[in-house]
Amino acid sequence: MTKNRINAHPILDVSKKKRVSFYWNKSKLIAKKDEMISSALFANNIKIFGHHHKDGSAQGIFCANGQCAKCSVIANGVPVKACMTGIKENMIVKSVEGLPKLPDGDKNPKVSSIEHISTDVLIIGGGPAGLSACIQLEDHQINAIMVDDKDELGGKLVLQTHKFFGSQEDSHAGMRGMDIGRMLAQKVEEASHIDVWKNSTALYVFDDKKVGILKHGVYKIVTPKVILNAAGAREKFLTFKGNSLSGVYGAGAFQTLVNRDLVKPTEKLFIIGGGNVGIIAGYHALQAGIKVVGLCEALPKCGGYKVHEDKLKRLGVPIYTSHSIVCANGKESVSSVTIAQIDKNFQIIEGTHKSFECDTILIAVGLESVSEFTDEAKSAGIKVFAAGDASEIAEASSAMFNGKITGLKVVQYFKPDAKQIPDTWYKKAAILKSHPGPVQEIEALSQEEGIFPVIHCKQEIPCNPCSTVCQEGSIQMIGDPIKGRPKFDGKCKGCMKCLAICPGLAITLVDYRKDKDTPIVFLPYEISNIEVKKGDKISLVNIDGNPLGTYPVLGARATKDSNQTQIVRVKVPKDIAKKVVAFTIQREKTSQKLTHKIPLDHIQDDEVVCLCERVTAGEIRKLVKKGITDINQIKAISRAGMGPCGQKTCGNLLGQIFRAEKIAREDITNNVRRPLFVEVPLGKFANGGK
Repeated sequence: MTKNRINAHPILDVSKKKRVSFYWNKSKLIAKKDEMISSALFANNIKIFGHHHKDGSAQGIFCANGQCAKCSVIANGVPVKACMTGIKENMIVKSVEGLPKLPDGDKNPKVSSIEHISTDVLIIGGGPAGLSACIQLEDHQINAIMVDDKDELGGKLVLQTHKFFGSQEDSHAGMRGMDIGRMLAQKVEEASHIDVWKNSTALYVFDDKKVGILKHGVYKIVTPKVILNAAGAREKFLTFKGNSLSGVYGAGAFQTLVNRDLVKPTEKLFIIGGGNVGIIAGYHALQAGIKVVGLCEALPKCGGYKVHEDKLKRLGVPIYTSHSIVCANGKESVSSVTIAQIDKNFQIIEGTHKSFECDTILIAVGLESVSEFTDEAKSAGIKVFAAGDASEIAEASSAMFNGKITGLKVVQYFKPDAKQIPDTWYKKAAILKSHPGPVQEIEALSQEEGIFPVIHCKQEIPCNPCSTVCQEGSIQMIGDPIKGRPKFDGKCKGCMKCLAICPGLAITLVDYRKDKDTPIVFLPYEISNIEVKKGDKISLVNIDGNPLGTYPVLGARATKDSNQTQIVRVKVPKDIAKKVVAFTIQREKTSQKLTHKIPLDHIQDDEVVCLCERVTAGEIRKLVKKGITDINQIKAISRAGMGPCGQKTCGNLLGQIFRAEKIAREDITNNVRRPLFVEVPLGKFANGGK
């Protein structure tokens, strides 16, 4: 079971936990106690959990967030979602082959009363926005219930091993996301006016102004005066041939396996999408010892922060802009990926196809708000607020500050005389959610004496911890104090705090004090499980990942202030000292193109739109061409959107088909949402799940 476990990590605690035995299709296996079934199976190199009843296609992990049912298994005779069900000692787990046989029901069901609870505020979602809002409610002594479907608060923060951007004052910039999440969670869990319900799922906001919630498997009804929707976002998906193969899934699922459960789900990864989500997932993969074959982005430039993109390039990951995925190749599981260059109209340019060996394709092509709770609350006439990604897609640093503002708006609803929100807060909020500025050239420093930092920032982004931490006040933000580009001008003691805190690893230190001709360069390094030690020769690169030569390491260690960031020292000629930014760790052969041709028998209509019901793009396109633009009718005819995920994935893909067929948005009739967002056994409503 250790083959697919992460046993060394530069940031995460990999200490061993209690082990238990379980059975998979009669084979006895070992797992970590209480880890999710899906993670236990991946750890044992089992990535196919069954086969679809309609066409026999392989089923496995997809969202790892309980939103779909692709990972369904039979556990102790009951169909469950593998990603949301913990392993227990001697649990008997079986694959789902076709339609599962449901267990025999209770012939004498018990009907009991359901507990009804009232509260001032119901917060749905315990991520960065929800937690920040809760802290404001606690400060003003407003009673609230916070509901989150995981066993740990923090949302996606707890999956982030990198240091955060933003500002130190407003979003804890320079701290690692997982540390921020746990710090905020501790404050909320210790609050006297906040009742935290973990492992609890909000099911629906009903028209009688009540909310159904499954708390630890027990159904309860909550009547709130106000709802604060901080449920976050869900990942968008793509249509392409092979998009339903085992091994195709989103960044959230990947980060859950790697950074929460310490499972190594892949040997060779290819990433589709160059926003921050995809780029950061690539960095997390390298930290977990996974080879990143490449990343492709449809636009001419990556949408993520340039410093994030540059980190990947410098470590040896090629990035293909103006490229898109053509197909995932393999029989049941991914064995390779084919991409191609695209023109300004996003059409494939013939003759530019290239294929790469990989066993996993990570889809990171954007997010959409989980807005259904907001919509249903408005329909029911409940006062509702939304915060974080549930309101507007932005970075987690923005979600925290936005949650703080929204929390105070809720306070003002109950206490109109409470502190007014300063105008400066709204200005900061706008900066924190702003898009990156244009890429600019770096002004070269002429200094060649003493010791000083070289700041390799090409782009204005919301990030200022280097200026905040400088003890000499020698790093200033040019322009806005949060988003301006940092510039060094003044004295430096060589404390290395700016180097260690920089989220983009974009600051180096150059020391001419001992030798002006061959100065020492200090480099930040966060993938220490790929060990670098004294005497090793490393391949140095500049900001764009271009080679500068191979030089021996003088030493590598973390400092007391570096928060596990290692500082690597190397002596180089003075003509390259200020150009050195990092060193490559991934060999070029990892990203070599396949020399044999992959048959491109791609038929556009074969692409799967509805993964739950195995409905293809061709089936939908035929209906649209017949003039059917009512999604309810399309659902009734094709079953698209009728599966367990409730159109959470295919809804966006249906929209793509309508746009491709030039159907105006006002001519489309949206589907009627089912009265529950997550499927629940009927017995839960009869007796509260007791």
